[in-house]
Amino acid sequence: MTPRPSFLMRARHALAWVLAGPQSERLKKAKSRVRLAMLGFGALYGVIAVSLVLYVVRYDRSAQSGVRSAEAVSSTRPDILDRNGEVLATDVRAISLYAEPKKLAASFDVDEATELLTAVLPDLDQREVRERLRSGKGFVWLRREITPTQRDQIHRLGIPGVGFLREAKRTYPNGATLSHVLGMVNVDNQGLGGIERYIDNQGLAELHRAGFVTDRNQAAVQLSIDLRVQHVLRDELVQAHQKFRAKAAAGVIVDVNTGEILALASIPDYDPNRPSTAAGFDRANRITTGVYEMGSVMKSLTTAMALDSGRFTINSTLDARFPMAVGRHQVKDFHAQRRVLTLPEVFTYSSNIGTSRMALTLGGEHQRSFLRRLGQFDRVVTEIGPSTAPLVPRRWADITAATVSFGHGISVAPLQAVMGTAALVNGGRLIQPTFLRRTPDEANAIARQVIRPETSQAMRFLMRLNSERGSGRRAEVDGFYVGGKTGTSEKVIGGRYSKDKQLNSFMAIFPADQPRYLLLVMLDEPRGIPETHGLATAGFNAAPTAGRVIARSAPLLGLQPRFDMPPAMQAIQAGYRMPGR
Repeated sequence: MTPRPSFLMRARHALAWVLAGPQSERLKKAKSRVRLAMLGFGALYGVIAVSLVLYVVRYDRSAQSGVRSAEAVSSTRPDILDRNGEVLATDVRAISLYAEPKKLAASFDVDEATELLTAVLPDLDQREVRERLRSGKGFVWLRREITPTQRDQIHRLGIPGVGFLREAKRTYPNGATLSHVLGMVNVDNQGLGGIERYIDNQGLAELHRAGFVTDRNQAAVQLSIDLRVQHVLRDELVQAHQKFRAKAAAGVIVDVNTGEILALASIPDYDPNRPSTAAGFDRANRITTGVYEMGSVMKSLTTAMALDSGRFTINSTLDARFPMAVGRHQVKDFHAQRRVLTLPEVFTYSSNIGTSRMALTLGGEHQRSFLRRLGQFDRVVTEIGPSTAPLVPRRWADITAATVSFGHGISVAPLQAVMGTAALVNGGRLIQPTFLRRTPDEANAIARQVIRPETSQAMRFLMRLNSERGSGRRAEVDGFYVGGKTGTSEKVIGGRYSKDKQLNSFMAIFPADQPRYLLLVMLDEPRGIPETHGLATAGFNAAPTAGRVIARSAPLLGLQPRFDMPPAMQAIQAGYRMPGR
C-alpha cells in the first residue's frame, strides 16, 4: 500500500498552491501585455512601411504619368490610302528626349545637367532647359525627334531622370501633292485639318487616351482619291499657275454618279511634312474655303431650270438684238450677236441677255427655289469639313434674278457649283460629295432627284455643243467627247467690279453622252500672254488647262477613246428626244 502523506507534507503542498495561484495569473497578464505591445509596435511599423511603399509608388506614378500621357497623345494613327491602296499618310517611329525633374533634382546638379545636354544639342536654349529641369514636375519634354547618335551620346552621360520615348511621327510620302485633302498633324501627332482632323473626330483621340488603340489594331482609312489622277491635276494646275502668272489655281475631279472626289488641288499649297509652310491665307483650299461669283458657269443651272420648267424647249428662241433694260439697269452681252438666238445658241454664245430672259420669264421665286433645290444655298459638308457659307441676296428683285442667272450677285463655294452641275448631267440626282469610297448603291440611297432625266440629257448635249462650237473649244480632247461651260467673272474689288481682275473657270464633263466625271478648273487673276494674243478670258486659259488634265487622266480612269461619236446637233437631229418635243 502506498503510504499516506504526512500532515506536514499536505500543509506544504497547500501553501505552495495558495502562493502559486495569483502569481500564475499575474504572469499571464504580463505576457498578454507584452504580446499586445508587440502587436501595437508591429502595426505601427507596418503602417510606416506601407506608407513608405505607397509614397514610392505614388512618386513613381507621378513621374511616369507624364510619360504615359506623352505616349497617348503621340500614339500611332491609321494609315491613309488612296482608292488603289497607295499610301498617302503613315507613321514612322521617332526618338524624343524627356526629363523627370523630381527625380533629377534629388540626385544631380541641374546646372551641370543643362550644360551636358546643351553640349550634345547645342541648339537647345540653355535658360529654357534649366527652367524646365527646375520646374519640379514629374515630366517635361526637352526635344522632340532626336537622332539615334544624339540619343546614344545623351545616354552615355548617365544623367538620372533623363530618358527617351519612341514616338509616332506622321509622314506624307507624296509631299504637297494632297496637302489640302489630308491636312497635317501637330507635334503630338494630333490632326490639324483635312482627313487627319476627320480621323480624330471619329473618336481616335479619346480611344488613344483610354489605351484602347494601338498601332496593331487600327484599320487603314481608304479615300476616294486616285493618286495618279491627283498627280496629273496638280501638275497641270502648277503649270497653268506659272504660265498665266495667276494669283492662284484650283481644281477638282468628281465621279458624277457616286459623288466621290478623285482629285482636289489648290495652288499655292504646302508640304504637310513641314507644317510651317502652311502659313498664310494664300495657302487656303479654294475649292471649299471662300466663296466666289462663278460667272457664266452658273448659266448651266439657269438653262437647266428653263428646260426643266417645260416653258422652254431646245427649239425656243430668245431676243438678244438689243441690251435688255431691267429697271434702271441694262443687261449686255460680251460677244453680242444682235439677233434672235435659239436656246442652244444662247448657251454656246454665253448670252447674258438670253439667259436673263429665261430667268425673268420664270420669276425670281422660281429661280430661288430651283437654286435651293440644287444645294446652292447651303454649305457642302464633307469629311474635310463644311465649305464656306454662300452669300445669297436678301432681296430677290428682277435685277437680282437677271444677274444671278449669269453668275453675278451670288457667291458660292466652288464645290457647291460642282455638286449642282453634276446633278445636271447624271440623270438629275443631287449627291453629296465625299472623300471616302462609296459604291453606286450607297450613292443611290442618298441621292435626291432634283430635275427630270430628260432635262439632264439635254444639258449633256448642250455642254458638248459648247465644246464643239462655243467657248469650250480649247478643252476638246480627241476621242473623249468632252463637254463644258466657261466662266469669266469680274472680281469685286472695293465694292466695284474690276475690269482687269477676273476669276476664270471651266466646268468640264467627260464623256458627254454618258458622263462619268466632272472636272472644274479655276484660275484666279490670270494674265494675257502672247500665245493668247493678250486675252485672259477662261476660254484661253482655264479651258485648255482642263483639256490637258482630261487628256492625261482619262486613260488612267479606264476610259477608252472613241472616234466615231457624232456632233452634238447631229445626235439631236438623229432622234434624240428633248423636253417638250
